[in-house]
Amino acid sequence: MCSVNPKPTDPGRGQRRYGLFASAAFRLSLVYLAVFAAFAAALIAYMAWSTRVILADQSRETIAAEVRGLGEQYAAGGIQQLVAAVANRAEGPANALYLVTSFAGQSLAGNIAELPVETLRGDGFYQVPYRHVADTDDMTREAEVRVFRLAGGFVLVVGRDIGDRIAFERILTRAGLIAAALTLLLGIAGGVYIRRRILMRMDAMSDTARAIMGGDLSNRVAVAGRGDEFDRLGDSLNAMLARIEGLVRGMREVTDNVAHDLKTPLTRLKARAEDALRAIDSGKRLSAAARRAVLEETIAEADHLISVFDALLAIAKAEAGEGARQDRVDLAALAEVAAELYAPLAEDAGIALRVDAAPDCIVLANQVLLARAVSNLLENALTHGRRDADATVTVTVTRQGADALLTVADNGPGIPPQDRARVLQRFVRLEMSRTHPGSGLGLSLVNAVAHLHNGALELDDNAPGLRAGLRLPLAGERAGDDGSGGA
Repeated sequence: MCSVNPKPTDPGRGQRRYGLFASAAFRLSLVYLAVFAAFAAALIAYMAWSTRVILADQSRETIAAEVRGLGEQYAAGGIQQLVAAVANRAEGPANALYLVTSFAGQSLAGNIAELPVETLRGDGFYQVPYRHVADTDDMTREAEVRVFRLAGGFVLVVGRDIGDRIAFERILTRAGLIAAALTLLLGIAGGVYIRRRILMRMDAMSDTARAIMGGDLSNRVAVAGRGDEFDRLGDSLNAMLARIEGLVRGMREVTDNVAHDLKTPLTRLKARAEDALRAIDSGKRLSAAARRAVLEETIAEADHLISVFDALLAIAKAEAGEGARQDRVDLAALAEVAAELYAPLAEDAGIALRVDAAPDCIVLANQVLLARAVSNLLENALTHGRRDADATVTVTVTRQGADALLTVADNGPGIPPQDRARVLQRFVRLEMSRTHPGSGLGLSLVNAVAHLHNGALELDDNAPGLRAGLRLPLAGERAGDDGSGGA
């Protein structure tokens, strides 16, 4: 876990905290809470309604069956048999309700002691309060009854006590209210918790960003190690920050190196110009040869400075991805041309230059940049290789799987393993005395060109000497590929 101790450049902004409803996490939690609460309320309401309907239907079906049975008794034996049947059934379960009244409203049989008067005057289903014959209080119970008006003014009432059903509905209602309250409380608590957890991580990222804007490029986003979205985002940001820090550090190093390496030639240019001015001011007449020597030395220094800036510009363009044209380049032919170009220089230095190139090593690359990279490798080998009778530089081109490898090997002092990564940086020269010409940009340019074309520059020991390999992916054998690619 990476610890972060940011130092915001603006203390007021660094300490800023936002209200509860200003948090997107909390608002999102409220939206989810509202959706979940609406769904839960709809589900509970549906369950309560469906339960009530089912129980009511069952009650009415039972009442209808009782009515059919008593109707058969009435049809068979008249009012007397009906009264006897009602009196018999009234002795049954207490929730089964029966009543037969005369035309004057007097109870003839049944277990209902009292009903609302208007109910006995009606006909059909009613949900009414009633008093059981066993009760001593007023009407405190609820029943669903079916009222039938018979011939002669007699009234038959069949019903069921619905007290248990009403109690069950109340339990459902209370449970729904409690569930809604708990959902609301838990939802708000969850929203506050999520807000705090998310804001803690977001505030840490914001503080890190402010610390970096304040100049501390080494600061990193804290990663908890849980592998969640914030950790993945933190890893990506940290990788980006590391890349930015490396680029800024490289830019600073380049600036320092440019200032250091260009100071000497610029100083020499100034010194020559001042010498010439002093000679003119003193009335001394310079010979044509002296004037020519001053001009030639000045031009040489200017050419060196121009070459340094050209190399820096080429490296910058390559690292920015510019010039990545898709030309079909034959590495073998390119190696032959480069070797032919540097053959006179090798001959003057007494170095044997050999080429061993395999055919059909075609790569997709910018031919101009690739030729410059190969030239840099050859020039580096000829400059730093051995200078005796056994001095040899060998250029080879081979196929290795899906890659083509162009290698330039010499038998000079080579580069120590611990310095091979460092020499790829700009202006790095292992020769402290700097007796050989150069600016320390050759291998940097080759490395940039290699990366531009999805390749790599490999530095290995040639035992003795250095073996520098430019590895590039081979061009695919695609139909219709004429190698004319665009820039």
